[in-house]
Amino acid sequence: MNAQLRLDLNEKLYLRDPQATALGRQLVAQSVLLIDEIGFEQFTFKKLAQRLESTEGSLYRYFENKHRLLVYLVSWHWATLRYQIRFHTHNVPDAGQRLRLILGILTRAHQDDPATTELDEAALYRIVVHEASKAYLTRDVDDDNREGLFREYKQLAAGIVAVVQEINPAYPYPQALVSTLLESARKQLFFAQHLPSLTDAATRDAASNNLRAFLEQLAFAALA
Repeated sequence: MNAQLRLDLNEKLYLRDPQATALGRQLVAQSVLLIDEIGFEQFTFKKLAQRLESTEGSLYRYFENKHRLLVYLVSWHWATLRYQIRFHTHNVPDAGQRLRLILGILTRAHQDDPATTELDEAALYRIVVHEASKAYLTRDVDDDNREGLFREYKQLAAGIVAVVQEINPAYPYPQALVSTLLESARKQLFFAQHLPSLTDAATRDAASNNLRAFLEQLAFAALA
C-alpha cells in the first residue's frame, strides 16, 4: 500500500482532519501504539500528549473525546481493508475467486505493511480485535449510526455482499453471512490468543491459516 495513501473517512469522526497536519498524523500513529500498549480503558489524551510532547488542548482540537478517536482508528482499519480488497480484486472476473481473495485479506489483517511508515497496521489490528466492539456497543449507538460513524464498516460489508450476491443471487441472507464472516475473522484470532478452547487453533499464526479455510467452508457451503 502506498505510504502516502489518504483515506476518505467520515468528517463527523473528527473536529479537525488529523491527516491534514503533522501533529494530527503523529496523534493517530502514537495513539495506536499507546492503546496497543496499555489498552483503551487506561488510555487518556493526557498520556498521549506526554508521549507527543504536546498539550491535551492541542489534541482535543482533533477529537472531542477518546471514544471518537477509537471509532476513527477502527474506521481507518475498515477503510484500509476495503482499499486492499478493491486493489487486489478489481481485475478478477470470477466472483468465487474474488471472495477467496477477500477472505485471504481478512485473515492476513494482523500483519504490518512494511510499505507504510507512519502507522503500525499490526498494532492497529490488535486494537481492532480487542477494542472494536466498544466502538458500537454503547448507549449512543443509534445516534452514532445516524451520524454515519460506522460508514466505513458498512461500505466494507456492502462490497463483500455484492460479491456474495453475484455468486448466488438467490441466497436469502447475504448481509448476515458477510457480517458473520467479518466478525469471525477477528474474533477467532482473539480466541486463538486468549480463549483457545473456543477455536480450532492454538496460536494466532496457526489460526490465520485455519481460519481462512474455515471461512471459505462457511461461505461456500452457505452459497452452494
